[in-house]
Amino acid sequence: MELQGKVALVTGAGAAGTGRAIARALAEREAAVVVNDLEEAGGLETVHLIESAGGRSAFVHADITREDEIRRAIQFAVDTFGGLDVLVNNAGGTPKPHFPDATSEHWGRTLDLNLRGPMLAIQHALPELRARGGGAVVNISSVAGLGWRPHSSPEYSAAKAGLARLTATLAPLAERDAVRVSCIVPNWIGTEEVLAQIAAMPDEERAEVPDVPTSPEQIAELAVELVEDEGAAGRVYVWWTGREPKAIPLDDLPGD
Repeated sequence: MELQGKVALVTGAGAAGTGRAIARALAEREAAVVVNDLEEAGGLETVHLIESAGGRSAFVHADITREDEIRRAIQFAVDTFGGLDVLVNNAGGTPKPHFPDATSEHWGRTLDLNLRGPMLAIQHALPELRARGGGAVVNISSVAGLGWRPHSSPEYSAAKAGLARLTATLAPLAERDAVRVSCIVPNWIGTEEVLAQIAAMPDEERAEVPDVPTSPEQIAELAVELVEDEGAAGRVYVWWTGREPKAIPLDDLPGD
């Protein structure tokens, strides 16, 4: 896909991290970018950075755990820039406490944010993507969803595992609707929040963390490549810090 003149919606793009980097990378390819976040100040800052560099951008405040607000964000993209060609499901997180010690309302919101919200966003974006002749969706998952080791947030791990698996199951949308869905599964990303988390770790735990986490800009470059790559349908790319990202062959994913 040639991004010049296209319209993208990036969720969770208000903070100085992966979402903002993806929004800026798309804008650098001359796509108009709708920045979504719950934090208006951060979202407007992302818009400012894009516009200061000569790009086109607008902010929409929307909670992607709520279906009506997801619809509104998508309609905002259509009303503001004339359509929708790219959806990046980046918003995520897992606030404490965690399952099973948290209330079901609390851990349920984590499931909504990391899995149900992206599913709803894809579902409601599809008619607009089809109307433009097709498009691309990039989901941002996490290695927390891989393997069988324990994780401090079971609800987050389950949701991120689901998001990667969802991506693979949607590969047929490329043929049916000309919509390509792909997924990035990163390890440590060097955002301000993550770097602060690493700094607060005990020495023994910090020793297990790679010295140089993957940067948000590196993740953004891969996201843009997946949007542009007409063959990236149902592809899940795992990116362990310090290694090159690797696409998992669809036949190697659990299922069937």
